[in-house]
Amino acid sequence: MKKITYILACACMMGLTSCADTFLDLEPLDSRTDAVYFKKPEHFREFANGFYGQLLGWRSGIMEHMDLQSDLVNSRNGNQAYLGYGTLTLGYDDARWDHYNNIRTCNILLQRGEAYSGNQSEIDPYLGEAYFFRAYNYFYLLKYFGGVPIITAPLDTDSPELQKTRNSRYEVADLILSDLQNAISRLPKEQNIATSDKGHISEQGAKAFKARVLLYEATWRKYNKTSTDYEGSAGPKSDQVNEFLEESISLSKDVLDDEVFRIWNHNNELDNLSSRYLFCLEDGSQTGGYGKDSNKEFIIYSVFDRVLNAGAFSLNNEMNYIYPTRKFIDMFVCTNGMPTTNNEQFKGYQNVTDEYQNRDYRLMAYVGGPAESIGSTSGYGDQKFRNPIVGDKKESANYPVLRLAEVCLNYAEAIMERYGEITDAQLGISINKLRDRAGVAHLTNALVEKIKKQLNSEKELSEIMLDEIRRERTVELYMEGFRYDDLKRWGILEETLNQSRLGRVVGEAGYSTPFKDASGNPTSKYDAKSYVYGEETVITGDGKEHACVVISPKANSTVRKAHYLWPIPQHQINLNPNLKQNPGY
Repeated sequence: MKKITYILACACMMGLTSCADTFLDLEPLDSRTDAVYFKKPEHFREFANGFYGQLLGWRSGIMEHMDLQSDLVNSRNGNQAYLGYGTLTLGYDDARWDHYNNIRTCNILLQRGEAYSGNQSEIDPYLGEAYFFRAYNYFYLLKYFGGVPIITAPLDTDSPELQKTRNSRYEVADLILSDLQNAISRLPKEQNIATSDKGHISEQGAKAFKARVLLYEATWRKYNKTSTDYEGSAGPKSDQVNEFLEESISLSKDVLDDEVFRIWNHNNELDNLSSRYLFCLEDGSQTGGYGKDSNKEFIIYSVFDRVLNAGAFSLNNEMNYIYPTRKFIDMFVCTNGMPTTNNEQFKGYQNVTDEYQNRDYRLMAYVGGPAESIGSTSGYGDQKFRNPIVGDKKESANYPVLRLAEVCLNYAEAIMERYGEITDAQLGISINKLRDRAGVAHLTNALVEKIKKQLNSEKELSEIMLDEIRRERTVELYMEGFRYDDLKRWGILEETLNQSRLGRVVGEAGYSTPFKDASGNPTSKYDAKSYVYGEETVITGDGKEHACVVISPKANSTVRKAHYLWPIPQHQINLNPNLKQNPGY
């Protein structure tokens, strides 16, 4: 117990001294104490600045949040293999539990705010930041562990709350949503945030984040119900699924209607690669003259600067070990907006560049050009987040925590989940803004009818529309840390991950490629012996069966329902025996 409380106490000092990590124009705070602190609005502002180091960024183990080893990506580094292949087991400790350190700093500011003798309106924006970051951290814990103990005040070594039981996921969700509403009512609009303070959370940012939480929790409950709840957990007080979806739609629409944010599209100047350069904007010299100030798409983001606050992360080097899968490549539609199967625009795999023709611009932006030869990898590389600035650990583009593209996707998905249909006008203000940047035809109800005929599908039109919205989400948000959470909240983690991970089509007898001749023999461009799992013949993007290299066979994956949540660390249960373990561990 003393160890936990000691860590939590340290977090208070971290909040006082780490402010300059993100906003660098502050006087030193390390000599401040409660005796002289929290007396002026400036004190609350300075303390709240320290919250911003809690956002995901280049220095926060970001590779653990990039969906590596999912059905979309394989990485030689093996990050997240424990989840992607079902090898997640109970461990002694888990750094994720340390998010309670962050929660404590939020609780400190909120507690001091209650005792503030001045005009409350003077400190409202900083209280709003504290509410936002407390919600941000509890949502992080909710996604990993489900229900966790709710702590809303800074604790001492003898606080009885250190021995409290877990709250249900439904109680945690209620707190998150309440905190976000408190943040929305206190935070300034983006338009009113000074240029020197850009990167601070705005009212619109809190709205967009609340819409994310509402969609996540609504779909989790819709598709998983109470199947992941720990033994003895209280269930939801009422069925809030539709209520959550409706509020998510409303909040997302508020943000979409606000012209302060817009999709970053400079395809004419950037050779149709806006979707690549958006993620590596710095001084503009390497991105067609466009710098960070041109980016109105990022709504919540971690701020970095090559001189003042460098990313200090071997970004380009790490990206060398990321290999998209055959499945992901086949998700990119053709320019007519249709899937590749039975599509005359799709040219197949017999030449290296064939499958890149007439495709969504994001294929080239995120993956890059085709490999001339292959061996041991999937045959595809990664360009997303890769920075053109030379120099290891000098890449310092801002990191997107929530951007307008996600709001577009959340809006469309929430409408489909709530009503089972979506109008072309609603698609026009959301998903089709992304398809414009991707250079593909708009998603419409008429196009969905064509897709049904093209695929000879027995699905209802509403099912196909939802599939297309999910596909669009998967492609657009690739490597931004959404895939596992999406598969879990849709209730399809097991069936999706318990499949083989495949790479390039290498061909077979009668279907020659640069990697095999017409007799099916490997060419000099294909090191077949480097693939320890050989090849697998599957139906690929052209709707036909072809041999592909196997990165990991189906037999390697044993994902089960228990893996929708992480186990509570054994160390925490030892310290507090009142914590019930998640099912399956």
